[in-house]
Amino acid sequence: MDIAFCYESVLPKRGGCETYIASLVRRLAVDGHQIHLYASRWDASALPASVIFHQVDLPWSPRFMRPWSFGSACLKALKGQDHDVSVGFDKTWGLDVLYPQGGLFAATAEHNLLKYKNPTVRKVVKFLKTFDISHQSFLMLERLQYLGMKKSIVIGISEMVRDHFQKYYQISANDLRLVRIAMDPNRFQENDRLKRRIEWRQQWNIDPSDCMALFVGMNYRLKGLEPLLHAMKLLPEKSPIKLMIVGNKHTGGFEKLADKLGVADKVRFVGFCDDMRNCYFASDFLVHPTFYDPCSNVVPEAMGCGLPVVTTRYNGASEFITQNKEGIVIDDPHDHEKLAYSMTQYVDSQTRIAAGQAARKTASLWTFEHHYKQMLAVFIEVAARKAHEREVQSSSSAST
Repeated sequence: MDIAFCYESVLPKRGGCETYIASLVRRLAVDGHQIHLYASRWDASALPASVIFHQVDLPWSPRFMRPWSFGSACLKALKGQDHDVSVGFDKTWGLDVLYPQGGLFAATAEHNLLKYKNPTVRKVVKFLKTFDISHQSFLMLERLQYLGMKKSIVIGISEMVRDHFQKYYQISANDLRLVRIAMDPNRFQENDRLKRRIEWRQQWNIDPSDCMALFVGMNYRLKGLEPLLHAMKLLPEKSPIKLMIVGNKHTGGFEKLADKLGVADKVRFVGFCDDMRNCYFASDFLVHPTFYDPCSNVVPEAMGCGLPVVTTRYNGASEFITQNKEGIVIDDPHDHEKLAYSMTQYVDSQTRIAAGQAARKTASLWTFEHHYKQMLAVFIEVAARKAHEREVQSSSSAST
């Protein structure tokens, strides 16, 4: 097949969707598919030599206008091309397949309000967003994506996201597909697990006897770090649980909160980590009390590394977890008592090991290869549909 991918930046070292696109491109190339990449910047050394690059130049524009510029430029560049399938991963429209790994902006905006425990504050913030140009621009663009003239096949990254498409935009089930994210087991080889655990615990000043909870995120507020610090305060006085915080290097406000709550001695702010194996292997379980995650990558990664998971029902990746088997799913991140109690369940080494083994087994049942085959099936379906539509149009033209 001839497949066109459209995404503004494909620099895999930055992680996230850019790493995913590179992985998918490499796997498609192995099967002999021709890939075209429409982007403004990319790292050719991280992609197969067979990829055909199409430079999409963008003039300077405010942040909220940039997606509009890129989406329009992509459609212009695609005009006259004859790709079997065109695929967009973010704020693009008019393509054959849309796979928004960040979920819906409308859902993100609504769940962002949950960060505020006070209902009155939520109402005030929601009202103020009506005057936010960027916010309104992204909502308009999303309506164009899913309610425009072009009816794309939309891929939901989780059941939660698939349901959001129906809730917010009433997209027909016929136009929706479910393909969950998956971790690549080759990224987390365990041949040096014990060595890394000892080395990095020493570097981060973590005692071998500590039960280490791992928190990973960039948007600390949305991912629930504030309620997590409150939950740390509620742990028993002699609890061996410590918390390692990885991701965003800007931690000042949360360090002050940890100090105010009296838990600063139980918390390690690590910042950005180049190799997540060091964090996973140094930890005992993952805690991710997010207010919204379409399907958090860190959950299947942690499970693949044999870590139990504590997360919330607002995380699409909670669908990987059977309650009290691979981990624990709580209803509300603001329920500090429940969050603290859930964490204490993994102090016991036997419980932790059993849950970790179950997590690893579950993660192994859904790997990147499984994910790839489902994505390929969607592409084949769309290509066949387009070919049929062309045949119908050709027959109609011939009859007239």
